[in-house]
Amino acid sequence: MAVDAAGETTPSSGTPGEAPAEAASKPATIYDVARAAGVSHQTVSRFLKGYKGIRPHTQEKVAKALAELRYRPNLTARSLKSGRPHRLAALTHEIEQVGPSRIIQGASAAARQAGYLLDIITFDMTDADAVDEAVRLAASQDVAGILALASTDAMTEVFERTDFRVPAHIAAEEDDEVTGHRTELSDVGFPSLIAYLAGLGHERFLHIAGPSAYSAARNRARAYERALADRGLASAGTIHGDWSAESGYDAVMGRGADLGATAVVAANDQTALGAMLALRELGLRIPEDVSVTGVDDIPEAAYFAPPLTTLRVDFAAQGRSAVQELLSRIDQAPPPRVPSLQTELVIRASTAWAAKPR
Repeated sequence: MAVDAAGETTPSSGTPGEAPAEAASKPATIYDVARAAGVSHQTVSRFLKGYKGIRPHTQEKVAKALAELRYRPNLTARSLKSGRPHRLAALTHEIEQVGPSRIIQGASAAARQAGYLLDIITFDMTDADAVDEAVRLAASQDVAGILALASTDAMTEVFERTDFRVPAHIAAEEDDEVTGHRTELSDVGFPSLIAYLAGLGHERFLHIAGPSAYSAARNRARAYERALADRGLASAGTIHGDWSAESGYDAVMGRGADLGATAVVAANDQTALGAMLALRELGLRIPEDVSVTGVDDIPEAAYFAPPLTTLRVDFAAQGRSAVQELLSRIDQAPPPRVPSLQTELVIRASTAWAAKPR
């Protein structure tokens, strides 16, 4: 067997359109995948590199063949052939949070599919020297590029001042008021949520927002306000939390049983969880007295008591897009088209018709 330009071993025989018989015992190559999918090995190579010009039907065939053959790139051969490492590093400071952890999962999957390993390096964002130390650690691992994941304005500014010494991409949700480009969550998600609640007769709303240092929290709060304004509705107030269940609990307990609202719109699901506990402790029923909604659709949301109505966000797609952007910089290729932050309204039992005034 020989090593080709893509760093793959070439099989000696096989019938076009069929996976080789030895695939069960030997690692699959792009040639095996190409035969199984009925395409050229160049098409498989372009697919693995994230090339967007492949027809959807062809993409489906290649993806199916990759999955069936359990294809894994030969990173050692590729590195020897290309003369560059096939490792990436991801810097993150909030791996315990749902959004960042799902972004990392999507990024890791995209890196593997493109033939790279993704090393995850976490750091304490309250430590002024932590970023420099993390970058030094990444550089010592001989990586091809660095993906810097930032959630706060402060971390974005730190990353923008950092000399990464290798190709890097800073992945951060932009403030839509600054850029003028709103995400699907802002333009579709919140309007659909408010329209749904308004259709149930709700006219009084309370928003429990995330911390204002986060562009995501500001974007969500503005989207909530715009969605209400578009329907001629007004908010009973916005209380800023910190994304945690505890902050949702404290926000509701601080208002007391007289919320002044029949619907609580939380900025994320954990905040909604804390708000629901506080409402029950105040003697209010969900959803008979107060409807509660969240954002993110964490796995546990379907098992809240009652199950939570929420806006599902595709964080994994953000991670995949971030890796594709980084790879385009490594390859000095045109940047890929970045899809909008996709969202979907998931209706469950935490929402119902608005309670009539007592």
